[in-house]
Amino acid sequence: MVRNLHALANPTRFLRLSGLLLPVIWVLALGLLGAGLYMSFFTAPPDYQQGETVRIMFIHVPAAWLSLFGYTLMAGASATALIFRHPLADVAAKSAAPVGAAFTFLALVTGALWGKPMWGTWWVWDARLTSVLILFFLYLGYMALWATIEEPVRAARAAAVLALVGFVNVPIIHYSVEWWNTLHQGASVLRLDGPAIHPSMLWPLLVMALGSTFFFLAVMLTRMQAEIYRRRVRQLQLARASTEAGAF
Repeated sequence: MVRNLHALANPTRFLRLSGLLLPVIWVLALGLLGAGLYMSFFTAPPDYQQGETVRIMFIHVPAAWLSLFGYTLMAGASATALIFRHPLADVAAKSAAPVGAAFTFLALVTGALWGKPMWGTWWVWDARLTSVLILFFLYLGYMALWATIEEPVRAARAAAVLALVGFVNVPIIHYSVEWWNTLHQGASVLRLDGPAIHPSMLWPLLVMALGSTFFFLAVMLTRMQAEIYRRRVRQLQLARASTEAGAF
């Protein structure tokens, strides 16, 4: 199985496969996001308590979901890189980090915009909010390691360790509303007894979540392509420098 994973992770094969898939993924992402935004702002009714403010939910909730999805993907890829020396695992983790950080930042901002009219304040040191803020800093720390350590192998190893250590924060975020008495509401969609949202709001939310997920994947794959080409250029530059040094 590991041998098959290495075969599928061949950079040349990845570039060829992603080149075929990316246009489809971009079309799905933009199409679903367009439909989701229309449904969210023109089809979905206002909430009987929150009024028009509830429309922030259609951006906030997918962003929050993808902040956790992005870090989980990053941690899984980091573990694969450390254990199996997967050729593209660290590329995937590195490429997912900025996208996940952007969605985490979007979740924090939209959460503040939602919290002001609902709670009367932009921010509270609530367990859910605080743990998501820590997640954002973990993303920034991960990217900082890649930026400050020049040697790629050392940078990948240090960043992977940070990603795995920081993954403990993901279940804390997920279960924070159950473990502590928080202002943040509990799960409304993924519930054992079924969603607690009316279908008129649930469907726009699901379309936005699906479109945002395809957008995440499209940006991540594009960044992976760019990282592979960047590494190839670096290898050529090092080979050229070595050849020129040997000539003297």
